[in-house]
Amino acid sequence: MKTGYVFHEYYLWHDTGTGAQMVPTGDFVEPGLHVEAPGTKRRFNSLVHVSGLARQLQMIEPIAVSTEDVLRVHTPRYLKHIQDLSKIGGMDAGPFTPIGRGSYEIALLSAGGTYQAFNAVMQGQVKNCYALVRPPGHHAEPDAASGYCLFGNAPIAIRRLQAEGKVERVAVVDWDVHHGNGTQAMFYEDPSVLTISVHQDNLFPVNSGPITDTGRGPGDGFNINIPLPPGSGTGAYEATFDRVVLPALDAFKPDLIVVTSGFDASGWDPMGMMMLNSGCYRRLAQRMVDAANRLCGGRLAMTHEGGYSEGYVPFCGLAVLETLSGIRTSVVDPMSDHMDLWGGQALQPHQDSLIRSAEELVTHLKKRLNAR
Repeated sequence: MKTGYVFHEYYLWHDTGTGAQMVPTGDFVEPGLHVEAPGTKRRFNSLVHVSGLARQLQMIEPIAVSTEDVLRVHTPRYLKHIQDLSKIGGMDAGPFTPIGRGSYEIALLSAGGTYQAFNAVMQGQVKNCYALVRPPGHHAEPDAASGYCLFGNAPIAIRRLQAEGKVERVAVVDWDVHHGNGTQAMFYEDPSVLTISVHQDNLFPVNSGPITDTGRGPGDGFNINIPLPPGSGTGAYEATFDRVVLPALDAFKPDLIVVTSGFDASGWDPMGMMMLNSGCYRRLAQRMVDAANRLCGGRLAMTHEGGYSEGYVPFCGLAVLETLSGIRTSVVDPMSDHMDLWGGQALQPHQDSLIRSAEELVTHLKKRLNAR
């Protein structure tokens, strides 16, 4: 079977307006390109095609989700809020979340593309899948938009699959540089979904994603946050996956592994202060492939989140897609080897200390699993 791939031109039409990257325009800020512009996704998709990899992937057509699907994770009040604002456009749906005319329909298609990717994996139509969707979803909470996210793409897809009886236990691994607060909120009391977020400590949203937030009630132990210090590089990330993420997945034994995939932890991204390169993303993706093969018959699906370097996101994305498909193209990242030489790429003592604390969360998870 081939690797599945979801993309639609409509994703590029979500209008986030102007900005000076992440700074709102006005007063002394000259209007320019908003940081969550379509360019990174367009260039990512373009490189997939120019590299020749697209010809060897299984293209999957996205279909918009229904309001019923959305209401499994969002409130009716919030759904109407997005519907109403989308008719007007040109304003914010929430903190740092611009919305344009027609964004509601595009957001339904974004969640739908994520569902189609996850469903194709669960139905055995593809061996794994990547959904290059927009707008992203991991910051959207049940009753609030945030961080460029309108609807929770992955949670909507997971809840629909569960409602259809196609999956029971799902593990979500979020490697976006920002905390996956929306995904956490939607599953915080649910032991059927293990949520793991590896993010830069207290970056966005502020005061979100501490290591002490482990879930509530029956979901206690099933939410794992690893807030890595700013400046963490490949050594810290790979140690985190080897010592926390993979042992947690092994203990949980999911039916499906989901990666909410942001590439803003790269060393060239304007929205984070981490130092990953495409080589590291390739190795992290291989860890996810191996875990899925070991635990759940290879069932692995990824949906796109952040990543704001137009020049570098495509190389990170292609590296992940090459890993999922097992096909190496002739594309060479001109910066990856150079980034390996940056100071601080190896695991640092203060990073190791945080990871050691996070290892205790796996012990807590195992105790909760044994108690059920």
